[in-house]
Amino acid sequence: MKELKAALFDLDGVVFDTEPQYTVFWGSQCRLYHPEHPGLEHEIKGSTLDQIYDKWWNGELVKERPVVTQRLNEFEAQMDYSYIAGLQAFIDDLHRHGVKTAVVTSSNLPKMESVYKARPDFKDLFDEILTSEDFAESKPSPDCYLRGAARFGAKPEECVVLEDSFNGLKSGRSAGMFVVGLTTTNKEEDIKLLSDVQMVDYQNINYNKLKRLWQDI
Repeated sequence: MKELKAALFDLDGVVFDTEPQYTVFWGSQCRLYHPEHPGLEHEIKGSTLDQIYDKWWNGELVKERPVVTQRLNEFEAQMDYSYIAGLQAFIDDLHRHGVKTAVVTSSNLPKMESVYKARPDFKDLFDEILTSEDFAESKPSPDCYLRGAARFGAKPEECVVLEDSFNGLKSGRSAGMFVVGLTTTNKEEDIKLLSDVQMVDYQNINYNKLKRLWQDI
């Protein structure tokens, strides 16, 4: 019987309920720089900052990148980093059953410093924290989740990925891992094809239920 060794969590929309706050920030910047493209803040969800800049802040807007980055850093320093409902109890239960946990995020170290300051307990919640500086390629490449599995000496089929964004879900699927989709950012029907199961939060999940779902695939 196969063994569940590791649970790999994205950060925003999976650990923290921050996606609505990012929608507010990027909405203000998109309206300022791209008024011709209403709703752009929704299209860029799940993209890294470099990906957003490469596609939308190029040409004449390259010079505006430092300004936007400074605004983003200031915004993140003041954000409310509230855990998704049920997260802490779920992780505690995973640890009791010997499952290793890691955050695998495209966020960079400056962003993580804001997280650590706001949530001093965060580092102790997970066994490992991997940031954009740890990866050769960004999501939707499977690189980040394969590296997360390697931290624990686990095979892809021994891991569960928990994601909310399209790029993140594709990354977990490409890595050959069982993918749990959180509906914190996108609707359930929109992420079904990219995830094995879908959840609103962690209030109705524990190790035993997750393992049954994982073994059925």
